[in-house]
Amino acid sequence: MWRVLTASMIAAAACGFADLAQAQTAQPAPKAAAKPAAAAKTAAKPESKPVAPLAAVAGGAEPTLIGQFGTWGAYSAAPNGKKVCFALAKPSASKTNPPNRPRDPAYAFVSTRPSEKVNNEVSVMIGYTLKPGSESTLEVGGASFAMYTQGDGLWIKNAAEEERMVEAMRKSADLVVKGVSAKGTETTDTFSLKGLAQALDRIAQDCRR
Repeated sequence: MWRVLTASMIAAAACGFADLAQAQTAQPAPKAAAKPAAAAKTAAKPESKPVAPLAAVAGGAEPTLIGQFGTWGAYSAAPNGKKVCFALAKPSASKTNPPNRPRDPAYAFVSTRPSEKVNNEVSVMIGYTLKPGSESTLEVGGASFAMYTQGDGLWIKNAAEEERMVEAMRKSADLVVKGVSAKGTETTDTFSLKGLAQALDRIAQDCRR
């Protein structure tokens, strides 16, 4: 069964990111990705909106920034009374081919949901609708991981490789995510991994409580 980022998780992440945005430049909230067909649960895919309506989707939960480590923010929230913790970052660099094609902001998440027995799940909201059937990859630490794509979301194809991927992310300087939009635009997003290891340690500590 595919392990996916829940709608409430996206909502919580979007709301939590508002705290970070207050100290930086305000950014649009990420959109929830469509679920893979094999998933047992489905979730609504809201359009890009201010974070306040998304907070309502999270059942009024208020995500808390529990630490900022380099480019990664560590957050915790309890939508519907179920605790979730996540690390969140935006790309440090992005490019498109052809150049300068418009798109929504991209976000990388590493989430832990104890109630679902999910630990360090990696997902990317790419900022556009991916080309159906296209191949996307996540490159880190000299290794390339195939990513399942649907809507505007990416998840690792082989869940058995996720732990190895996260360990590589902990030790590497950056990760590169490549995708192709529904219109054929190729994108390359580079995420700095500075501070990720510390952010993951922090959310692991918080989600044990």
